[in-house]
Amino acid sequence: MDITGRTVFIPGATSGIGLALAVALHERGNAVIIGGRRTERLEQIVAEHPGLHAVRIDTADPESIAAVCRQVVAEHPALDTLVAMAGVMRVEDWTRPEGFLASAEEVVTTNVLGPVRLVAGLVEHLRTRPDATIMTVSSGLAFVPLAATPTYNASKAAVHLLSESIRLQLAPAGVRVVEIVPPSVATDLLPGQRESAIAMPLDAFVAEVLEILERDPEPTEVLVERVGFLRGAEARGEYAQVVAALNASDPHASPER
Repeated sequence: MDITGRTVFIPGATSGIGLALAVALHERGNAVIIGGRRTERLEQIVAEHPGLHAVRIDTADPESIAAVCRQVVAEHPALDTLVAMAGVMRVEDWTRPEGFLASAEEVVTTNVLGPVRLVAGLVEHLRTRPDATIMTVSSGLAFVPLAATPTYNASKAAVHLLSESIRLQLAPAGVRVVEIVPPSVATDLLPGQRESAIAMPLDAFVAEVLEILERDPEPTEVLVERVGFLRGAEARGEYAQVVAALNASDPHASPER
């Protein structure tokens, strides 16, 4: 896949995977527009990385998404790539409603409705662009559950099957759908994850993602080597063992922690 000379919009890109991917794509000669809720953080990133563009967007707010999609298309008519970065992760206790209900609603709104609304805001424009691409971001936890984060797991499973489904619909319109499937990556998605011994270093993850995209002319899933443990567990007949190993090794395995 050609990952140079593109115009890329990455909402949810003020930290973590989104920001690292935005910087790496910009360094490879792409025009990159980042989005986030914090104006001061956006200004700081643009100052540190001249040439990046920024827009304020709240991926939990449908009106914000719709307005910003219109703005991005108007200001960057060459836009041909959406990276639908919209994700929060919460530890939940499903033994009582006060332990999960508000969290579950927030996670579904951001992780599922966020990408849905972003695609809705840009799909008509993308259909007019040659070699247009929508990148979704699921998780290894879409395939093997972490006990402490039920709604996050479910939201990423939804993103996976949504990606599979809209790929079929959009292929005749010339829009590629590429699903990035991260393992645990050293970010601040959960407290302590950046320092976790089992988390993949962020720079190594992004470098491997870009390497896969560059060598594959028609990518569908982007699977770094370290996510294969989770992604292929059921196909290998090792699902129960991998579920046990994942939950035994993770410090958030108990929602009481």
